[in-house]
Amino acid sequence: MTLSLFDVGLAASLIFVNGAISIALGLRLGRSLLLASVRTILQLLLIGVVLDSVFSLNKWYAVVGLLVVMTVIAGISAVGRMERRYRGAYIDSVIAISCSSWIVAAYAIFVIMRDVQPWYEPQYAIPLTGMILGNSLNGISLGMNRLSEQLSTNRSQLEAMMTLGATRWEAARDSVRQAVHTGITPIINAMMVVGIVSMPGMMTGQLLAGAPPLQAVLYQIVIMFLIAAATILGTVAVVLLSYRRLFNADHQFLDVLFTKRSL
Repeated sequence: MTLSLFDVGLAASLIFVNGAISIALGLRLGRSLLLASVRTILQLLLIGVVLDSVFSLNKWYAVVGLLVVMTVIAGISAVGRMERRYRGAYIDSVIAISCSSWIVAAYAIFVIMRDVQPWYEPQYAIPLTGMILGNSLNGISLGMNRLSEQLSTNRSQLEAMMTLGATRWEAARDSVRQAVHTGITPIINAMMVVGIVSMPGMMTGQLLAGAPPLQAVLYQIVIMFLIAAATILGTVAVVLLSYRRLFNADHQFLDVLFTKRSL
């Protein structure tokens, strides 16, 4: 089935219904809905043009270059969701999401999907890595945000513990654990209900493309495990990087690095 612009317009009309509801209830979300809709159209059209060029070129440097750009944007987006940022957060986020997502994606391409040749086949490398990046950045963002809030809120307690002889790890351990727990909880919850409450994107796409249901399910299982692995690795990495940046070797909490985002 091929969708026309008219079909897209029918789907877009639903947003106007939501806007009317917002106006009727005084939610003041009409502008946000319009902006989000316009950005959705423009961003997807842009990536469509870019992907068309990359697919046509079919060169490893084009694929890797696009993935690098996607990774940096994902790292920046993760920090953009934080309420209380610290200097160096962007670096930590990009490092964590790069290492976790690229390691997991490489494992998928070279080990699980080893029959795909060449390894940089855009049809597989780009959407696969994109799904991993898009989902793992949520865990990374949640973990960083929870850690910064915990450390800022418990600053007096942390400093008191270190004054009494506790190491920086002993003082920050509970905050680190809570941050990691917060970051990985959503993906665990998603795995609990996948296929029962929610119909994931990969599986839906496979079914719409005419793939046998069982084959679509197998693809989705692989994707869920890859996303979970990248999310957990990325969350742990970014929380530990943040912890190392916010405490120095003299066991002092560097709260001066924090800058709260103005709303």
